[in-house]
Amino acid sequence: MLIRALIVLLLAFNLGVAGWWLLRAPPAPAEPAALPAGVPRLQLVREASDTSAGASAPAPTAAGAAERVAAASQCLSLGPFETTADMERARAALQPIAPMQMRGRQVQTGPISGWRVYLPPLPDLAAAQDAAARVAEAGFTDYFVMRQGADANAVALGRYANEAAARAHAAALAEAGFAAAAEPIRSGPVALWLDLRAGAGFDLARAQAISGAPRRETLDCAGLQ
Repeated sequence: MLIRALIVLLLAFNLGVAGWWLLRAPPAPAEPAALPAGVPRLQLVREASDTSAGASAPAPTAAGAAERVAAASQCLSLGPFETTADMERARAALQPIAPMQMRGRQVQTGPISGWRVYLPPLPDLAAAQDAAARVAEAGFTDYFVMRQGADANAVALGRYANEAAARAHAAALAEAGFAAAAEPIRSGPVALWLDLRAGAGFDLARAQAISGAPRRETLDCAGLQ
């Protein structure tokens, strides 16, 4: 009887141990050991791959978008036109054939009598007046909004006796965020040109033929705002 009781007791004890082992809570994960300052934690290759896959690509910047737009454009000047009416007829003839940005520009010929600094013609009078107000806020006092002729909606920013002074003023305006141009003033007749920006696939020869311009010249798109 004693032996049978011991066997039953051992069996009950083993069953209890087995039940405790099956029902016990899983052990808590070990805390990583603290590392000295400046020592990086070792990382498994799989962890590095997961981190790289989860990283998002950097968002495109506005500057990058502007560069893509410039690369997809081509700019040229058509002219010279004898009168403003001739230039406006060319503008009207070109407008229906493709979406494009156009502006009139006058270039004086003959000997140089001085230099001028100005903002090229803006899309409309309101834009020109807004630009002039910003010029004034920036501390520049010599400005005038031009309302007529090929330079309508341009902003005159001063006349100078020599090129160095004109370019120095244009550089100061550029540092303040204004796309000012400096060009010579000539005493000869005025030549009128039509500047335009169009898509990369635009037919430049066709544009010249439609406008009736005797010449076309390549234009830097950065100068056509």
